[in-house]
Amino acid sequence: MSRTLAVYRKELRQIARDRRTLLILVFIPVFFLLLYGYALNFDIRHIRLGVQDRDGTPESRALVSAFVNSGYFDLVAAVHSPREMERLLDVNEVRAVLVIPEGFRREMVAGRSAPVQVILNGDNANTATTVMGYASNIVRTAGAQLVPGAYRPAPLLSIEPRIWYNPELRSALYLVPGLIAYISMITAVVSTALSIVREKETGTIEQVRMAPIGTFSFIVGKTIPYLLISLTSAALVIFASMLLFDLPMRGSWLSLVFALSLFLVGALATGLVISTVADSQQVAFQMALFVAFLPTFILSGFIFPISSMPRPLQLVTYAVPARYFLIALKGIVLKGSALSHLGPQIAALAIYAGATLALASLRLAKERG
Repeated sequence: MSRTLAVYRKELRQIARDRRTLLILVFIPVFFLLLYGYALNFDIRHIRLGVQDRDGTPESRALVSAFVNSGYFDLVAAVHSPREMERLLDVNEVRAVLVIPEGFRREMVAGRSAPVQVILNGDNANTATTVMGYASNIVRTAGAQLVPGAYRPAPLLSIEPRIWYNPELRSALYLVPGLIAYISMITAVVSTALSIVREKETGTIEQVRMAPIGTFSFIVGKTIPYLLISLTSAALVIFASMLLFDLPMRGSWLSLVFALSLFLVGALATGLVISTVADSQQVAFQMALFVAFLPTFILSGFIFPISSMPRPLQLVTYAVPARYFLIALKGIVLKGSALSHLGPQIAALAIYAGATLALASLRLAKERG
């Protein structure tokens, strides 16, 4: 323990001398959160809408107002002919056109179905699907409000959806937990990946090899300072998420710190493994980005659902620690889950942390030998 603390104190002094790196490790993650949190947003707003109102009644105008007042659509053009509609869609003046046919009011007052047409620009399939969902909900809601006294046969089946944990379907509550995992993984891996390589380049690693310090004590002593810095950085990111994106905290802070610590230990140990392989800080940085960026961004379920991936790729995701941390983080923050409900995820994070620490110790012991 005394030797571990000696390495810990040495590393703290080295970090304190390099204040620029310390500031980068602590405050750059918050900058990344702001950048990605506002740039990555699946909520689609200000959709440029054209309207062809062939009915010209108060009810048809009320339907147009429902689209505009929803906050998703901006009325930018009144369309008078199919040729004009085609031109506006071709030149991207509008992304959607609402067509209200003649007799719209008459059909509604009679209690019959009054169809309207929404023409969408489908060059972006994801956007078109989202806009189609917006339009369907607006038409359905407005139809029940325009003529409330009209006779409508009761449907044989009806559905009343209830959405838990994110009732407003805000994309921020989907993206921010992933950003926390993504940013924490990158900063933790990069910080330790550069630490031993820096000692190789300055020649101080030779003194460490000659010192009477066990390999595991050296690894733990190297990890503790960066763990404290990474926890501080992650805490700043979480508090910034709560302040800027209304991220809730429905679970236990102790559970969150425990899961976060396991995840960070595994990430820091991954950086140490990289530092035993790389011979320069440039190579270590590139390897850290490759190991931390691609798997966390693509294979963790952060952006792309794992269930939609090919089966061989799904098997690869079991080796990505961010996959388990995302489930644990969302469970604690959004659902208020206890650690007992997250046993498989916590166990996987612990196994990964232990395995990477052992691998880093073996690699370093081989270098010292």
